[in-house]
Amino acid sequence: MNDCAELERRIKTILPDEYQDCYEDVEPVSMGAAGLRFAPDGRVAWNEMWATFCDLALAGGPPHKGMLLQPAAKVEVDAEPGRYSAVVEEICRGVRMVTDLEVHRSPLAGWVRVACLSDTMAGWLLRAITMENVAVRAEGATIELPAGPRFRIEKEIKNVVTVMAKTCHYWLGHTTRRQKQQIAQMFAALSEESALLVPAISGGDIAAGVATQAGLSIEREIGLPVSSRRYAGWLGVECPTVRAALWMTRALVVTNVLSRREETTLFLPVNAEQDPDGRRIAAAMIRTHGLASARGVL
Repeated sequence: MNDCAELERRIKTILPDEYQDCYEDVEPVSMGAAGLRFAPDGRVAWNEMWATFCDLALAGGPPHKGMLLQPAAKVEVDAEPGRYSAVVEEICRGVRMVTDLEVHRSPLAGWVRVACLSDTMAGWLLRAITMENVAVRAEGATIELPAGPRFRIEKEIKNVVTVMAKTCHYWLGHTTRRQKQQIAQMFAALSEESALLVPAISGGDIAAGVATQAGLSIEREIGLPVSSRRYAGWLGVECPTVRAALWMTRALVVTNVLSRREETTLFLPVNAEQDPDGRRIAAAMIRTHGLASARGVL
């Protein structure tokens, strides 16, 4: 993929119908957070909280989280097993209520597992939820969402349930069967070009070295500085404007590089197994920067 026309085609393919001809006009402005509602038994009535949602971050709307919501580390989970079980139970209950999907505790500490209706749905949710700044993993027709013993019902638990309600609302209610088939075909074609590049679960010295190499290449070739914001599995690149960061993030996603943004910072996935020297993320960023320049975004 080497031109703006093909990029435009891919973006239109991945977005729900309502965004097809207007996604560049979507503003990343929040509608405000919905307050918690409670059932007579005192539990949160998750399925009664939303009548509508902000625009998808994938389409140019505001990310649900300003900063990445991550899973708890295993040591944190092991230290508070009772509290962790209660958090997982509430996240699972909430996700079931707002999506009707099967969801249960993951065998991996810090995650809950959701069974999607297809591999394509899981792949689309992976991309859409990542751009909402909530950690997510996918394998086949399942995705995994973050959990931790310190998650609060009005904060992190609500964040996880909300992002599932939002993204599933757009996938199930605003994406036609024909378009889902087109997305499946596009994902298959992208996989033939290269495997989807995702952030590594854990960091370490090797991953830090990969991020450093990639960051140096990006700064040298296109002059964008590396961000001081640090996350395991992610390399931040400072962009001149929100519009530029958003445009390039979306462009990277449709070239099989999972990406997200926080304000004007674009985050690229760091994975020493998939990209041991950081050349792939550096090359993707440099190529996308060139397309953004040609498109007049920069």
